[in-house]
Amino acid sequence: MPRRVVLDTNVVVSALRSRQGAAWRLFQRVGTAAFDHVLSVALILEYEAVCTRPSAGLRLSATEIEDVLEYLALTGLRQPIHFLWRPMLPDPADDHVLDLAVAARAAIITYNRRDFGPASQFGIAVLTPQQFLTQIGENP
Repeated sequence: MPRRVVLDTNVVVSALRSRQGAAWRLFQRVGTAAFDHVLSVALILEYEAVCTRPSAGLRLSATEIEDVLEYLALTGLRQPIHFLWRPMLPDPADDHVLDLAVAARAAIITYNRRDFGPASQFGIAVLTPQQFLTQIGENP
């Protein structure tokens, strides 16, 4: 049975910046049987807002970014969120990621593990892309 995960925005941006590293290897497995990624409206809107900023450092055209986001939306499992656990995290902008992970019973994949420390109160694993790849038996 595939594992459910929430891909934090920093992982998506990292994967789109470079075709090297664990984020890219993880991103290549999106839409496969390796895992299910869950989405909320707030998360896909955050992906769009961050990926379209010039400061994101992506060398992709607006059309290419739109295509990637559309693929994420098509392959992701939409998760309704009926209860908010806010405020829980040091960065309030991350609270929606925790809300989604709790609702979906999904691990959070992020490069910002420290700020998601309170996720453990809900039994939510917080992993880097490399740690997650190792857990699913992929050679990072």
